[in-house]
Amino acid sequence: MFNLTRRNPFREMMDMRDEMDRLFERSVFGPRWNWDMDLPLDMIENDNEYVVKASIPGINPDDLEITLQDRLLTIKGEVKGEDETKDKRYHMRERWSGSFTRSISLPTHVKSDAIEASYEAGVLKLHIPKAEEVKARKIAIHTGSPKMIEGKIKGKK
Repeated sequence: MFNLTRRNPFREMMDMRDEMDRLFERSVFGPRWNWDMDLPLDMIENDNEYVVKASIPGINPDDLEITLQDRLLTIKGEVKGEDETKDKRYHMRERWSGSFTRSISLPTHVKSDAIEASYEAGVLKLHIPKAEEVKARKIAIHTGSPKMIEGKIKGKK
């Protein structure tokens, strides 16, 4: 039995072009970072808050700026590189330096004045409490005749 695979020469050309672009960027210009897409972070939701964890190793927390406008959370920062001198001969240079920005939209409104931020072991951690009006509330269900229910709701027994 034969297994036939249809070739798409245009797709193959585009794949080759992408690989050449990556090779050219790495070899000629050095590492290029698109931090808007590569800044790794997690966003976790529980009943009371969102927790955002971002991996930003090697940064001074004073070089971070965290803002919240409406529901848009933005993390900006800059990793300062070493001074380059001509007398150094690098065999490998992969550590990055430069500025980055990452913005995410929060699903609901939050208490912006109660956000807490911490930075430890290269991880930025934000605790973002939800606004009271978006927290889930349990609704009690009353049983019985309509007059009994009306009395329970008004506080009568």
